[in-house]
Amino acid sequence: MSDKKKLILIDGHALAYRAFHALPPTLSTKSGELTNATYGFTSMLLNVLRDEKPDYVIVAFDVGRTFRHDEYPEYKAQRRKMPDELHYQFERIREIIKALNISIVEVPGYEADDVLGTLARQAAEQGLETLIVTGDTDTFQLIDEHTRVLTSRRRFSDTIIYDEKGIKERFGLRPAQLVDYKAIVGDASDNIPGVRGVG
Repeated sequence: MSDKKKLILIDGHALAYRAFHALPPTLSTKSGELTNATYGFTSMLLNVLRDEKPDYVIVAFDVGRTFRHDEYPEYKAQRRKMPDELHYQFERIREIIKALNISIVEVPGYEADDVLGTLARQAAEQGLETLIVTGDTDTFQLIDEHTRVLTSRRRFSDTIIYDEKGIKERFGLRPAQLVDYKAIVGDASDNIPGVRGVG
């Protein structure tokens, strides 16, 4: 067991989206307020706090338009507007995070992924171990000897933690090579085309 202090970084948007689509829309309050994303996010958060016993916890959220939209106007152009049923749950999720006295970090012009990557790098420089909790596999490229990623499998509650060995077993690549891999095959979820005729 490592004696290094541990930082948990949570991708707020990705985790809430994953919970919203994974859990049934029958989860609601007596007044009819939908709570599937709120419940899923909170359950995952509490489980991680219990299992990992971190020294520090930070939740990052996306903040609107990013520099990627300026570089590539078609970036995420096919994405649908956030459903109202999810939009108002973000306020509940923020209330829970604040009630637990957990810091929220948002940087205009950048996605939560960018913030997580920066914080993970800074944490490594400070000698911390980092666990990123997300529903977005883009963060796999951040994995190194100091940083791991926890994500869900098919079922939201069925989680797996990836380290360098896990990425090698799944993709046959080192985490740092995933950037090149994504550039070649593209990323349909972000509307980014790959290299034509490859893959």
